[in-house]
Amino acid sequence: MNLSRISLRPFKLSDADDFLKWASDDKVTRYLRWNSISSREEALAYIEKFAIPHPWRQSICLDDQSIGYVSVKPEQGDDTCRAHVSYVVSAEYWGQGIATEALRMAMCRVFKELSGLVRIEALVEVENKGSQRVLEKVGFLKEGLLRKYGYCKGEIRDMFIYSFLSTDKIM
Repeated sequence: MNLSRISLRPFKLSDADDFLKWASDDKVTRYLRWNSISSREEALAYIEKFAIPHPWRQSICLDDQSIGYVSVKPEQGDDTCRAHVSYVVSAEYWGQGIATEALRMAMCRVFKELSGLVRIEALVEVENKGSQRVLEKVGFLKEGLLRKYGYCKGEIRDMFIYSFLSTDKIM
């Protein structure tokens, strides 16, 4: 995979068909808080109501075709120094370094674009080894295990917490 073909950009309504391809896959949405999307109308509604107005959600694109996203959500009030990151990539592109490259690109930009941001946190379910590898390759530090911490798809799960500081080096 030529990683120079990867880019991050804001979502557009015209991404609906590409978005539906991966957002309808239960393997892809397994660790996401939202359920798989099953129609073009749902895809359009999601992009319009959640992706476009989000403070920092970028479409991961391969040759400008949406194949996932990176999302950085700042905390509110006195906690705006901290944000949560999440990401997802279409299953057909797993294991090719795309999520790692997209997260590197996001880390290069997000501290400049979101003023006052000092710390980015990632919560990853213990069994999601692929996502843990992505975070570690980019330079996130595993801080610990949060037992019975995250509610997702009907159950409370153990999560690892990772962090990346504005002073950390992107790997």
